[in-house]
Amino acid sequence: MVDGPRIVSKPASHYVGIRVVTPFRGMFAVRDKLMNELYAWLDRRSVPDIGPTFFRLHVIDMDGPMDVEVGVVTQEALEGDDRVRAGVLPAGRYAGLTYVNHARRANRTLLEWVRDNGITFDRWDGAAGDHFACRYEAYLTDPRSERMKTKWRVELNILLADDSA
Repeated sequence: MVDGPRIVSKPASHYVGIRVVTPFRGMFAVRDKLMNELYAWLDRRSVPDIGPTFFRLHVIDMDGPMDVEVGVVTQEALEGDDRVRAGVLPAGRYAGLTYVNHARRANRTLLEWVRDNGITFDRWDGAAGDHFACRYEAYLTDPRSERMKTKWRVELNILLADDSA
């Protein structure tokens, strides 16, 4: 871990993204393909001043389909299309940490810290799996300039329930 775990307040952030359902196995190859597709979409529109790329997990089912989204934070609301949709990462209090490499260890560390401190995520169980109001990894290292994923600096954030400690 580089920093955290911690609780941080985040403002709402506009973004554009591509959301898909994909099996856990092979999910990161899908993520990489979607990143390239989204960067090409942004380049064709000459969108200035984009923020970090992120990988959002809407619904997690490690044994079934995962509902995921690759997005890029934008300075203002943009109009999407049939494939690339505009959205907002919600404002609120998040449990988070920053790490390099070791994504599984980072996720486990954050989940254990939240549990051990009596904190509650904004999440619910559903037929499709574990639903999150907002759970994402923001790539603080630009994936276009550093191809080695093991060198990426990543910020993991999970929105907390309003009544959480």
